[in-house]
Amino acid sequence: MLSILYVLIGLVLLVVGGEFLVRSSVALSFRLKLSKMVIGLTVVSFATSAPELLVSIQAALDGLSDISLGNVVGSNIANIGLVLGITAIIGPLAIDRDFYKFNWPVMVLLSFALFVLLGNDGVLSQLEGLALFLSLLLYLFLLIRRSRKFSDTMLEEVDDSLQKTSNFKIFVWLVIGGCALYFGSELLVNGAETIALKMGVSEGVIAVTLIAVGTSVPELAASVIAALKQEKAISLGNLIGSNIFNIASVLGITAMIQPIAVKDESLMNVNIYWMLSFAMILLPLAFIPKRMIIGRPKGVFIFAAYCIFIALVFMK
Repeated sequence: MLSILYVLIGLVLLVVGGEFLVRSSVALSFRLKLSKMVIGLTVVSFATSAPELLVSIQAALDGLSDISLGNVVGSNIANIGLVLGITAIIGPLAIDRDFYKFNWPVMVLLSFALFVLLGNDGVLSQLEGLALFLSLLLYLFLLIRRSRKFSDTMLEEVDDSLQKTSNFKIFVWLVIGGCALYFGSELLVNGAETIALKMGVSEGVIAVTLIAVGTSVPELAASVIAALKQEKAISLGNLIGSNIFNIASVLGITAMIQPIAVKDESLMNVNIYWMLSFAMILLPLAFIPKRMIIGRPKGVFIFAAYCIFIALVFMK
């Protein structure tokens, strides 16, 4: 029971820490005179990936690299299967052209790059981590350049009211966010390890399911709220951006600190194929049968596929 409580407290702390980190980062960015567009594309994305990052680093340093990898692979599956599926069931999502011309190819490319790097020798080395991180910087550079051309499209997620935040408040938020993320990741990783031992499953299984869903909660909440408010421009861009960040920044930075080894066979034999499949299926779904809309039937299909994935993970 205690370990479940640890996991729950850990998840709450990660959500709270992530929220404070986003607010302080955005307020700080306004202080540094960054444009709203740059803040939305980079600062917010980095800050919302902070829970995954801290959990992965914590796990890698504790020698639990299955949790680092399972967390990211599971989060990427959950972002599409769970978050996108549920969001589309609530209300249809319009897909913009940028999706298949830029964001989707980058996500698929990075997903396959991860597959090749891990399949090669079963280890994500420091050099490979650096390569992933550099690819993220290149992606952000191109993203900002592209957005300058279509600058009016994507500024909803940056809160204007944070422009007037005092330095003291920014500092306090940063401290709260940092501490909550640190202790949250500590509790989550320790709790997950204990649950895995008690249930007789691998840490990888817990990471791909419980931890992955937990660290995807902020994306789920944001997407569902936006869908209920019927803000059409949501989620697909956010979710794909989140998947790109998970691979390139979370695994990239974690591997630079501590090389990540594949210990759980099922990660490379099963789970990573699910991740690739969920990434690939988005393109045909974008065009068939109704073009550029992901509506309820497609949402039900994606969500059902996610439920099958979770069931199979535990049946193994």
